[in-house]
Amino acid sequence: MLVRSGTILIKYWFAISAEEQEWRFRARISDPSKRWKIGPVDVASRAKWVDYSRAKDAMFTYTDIDGAPWYVVKADVKRHARLNCIHHLLQSIQYEDVPELPVELPDLQQDPNYQRPALDSMNWVPEVYGGEAKTQGSSELSE
Repeated sequence: MLVRSGTILIKYWFAISAEEQEWRFRARISDPSKRWKIGPVDVASRAKWVDYSRAKDAMFTYTDIDGAPWYVVKADVKRHARLNCIHHLLQSIQYEDVPELPVELPDLQQDPNYQRPALDSMNWVPEVYGGEAKTQGSSELSE
């Protein structure tokens, strides 16, 4: 129905090998900074792996249609998977290049009567990381 109405429907399935999935689960369990990525549903899904795989296979059987096929992305290497998916998506949709227009910055507005509030009057987020680091040309903290 969506495709018949003119909607471009592109579906991706990120396929991960059993070995990589096992490694990711173990890494998430053992690394406190990744622990949040694994929840009760993820843990329970291992006991239903074959059932979920059968359901995915059935979904592909019924929904992999000419007008909206499923595309499977090898996803053991996350960065490669994302880049390959983005590349495929951009190659799949017809578009016209938008010409790049030159950008000219106007002069920065000046008002000698404007006084910024004192920096110590603001509620600053503690700088746990980075400390004194500033971006090139930053004057926000130099007043």
